[in-house]
Amino acid sequence: MRLLDILNRVPHFLRSFYFLTGLAFLVWMVVFDANDLLKQYEMYQKWHELQTDKEYYLKEINKVKKDRAELLSSPELLEKFAREKYIMKRPGEDVFILVPQEEE
Repeated sequence: MRLLDILNRVPHFLRSFYFLTGLAFLVWMVVFDANDLLKQYEMYQKWHELQTDKEYYLKEINKVKKDRAELLSSPELLEKFAREKYIMKRPGEDVFILVPQEEE
């Protein structure tokens, strides 16, 4: 008798088959599914991190394109870049590379 009184206090729409099935489905999707809320949050964080990386790399690409355009437009800058980066020299020229000595 006590259980029947408790069930009678619960509104009818909360006891309906469709409501209980929908609630069970919702609980399953939120807690037990392979793409539950925790996974969704982790994937959102990863997506946000990738978007930040994408912005950084796009800026770097633009910077490299600008540097490349400057190098190709000026023979003096191209020669300076080749000498510093690739240790190139003119024919008949001697290049001495000074390497700082490591202190122990």
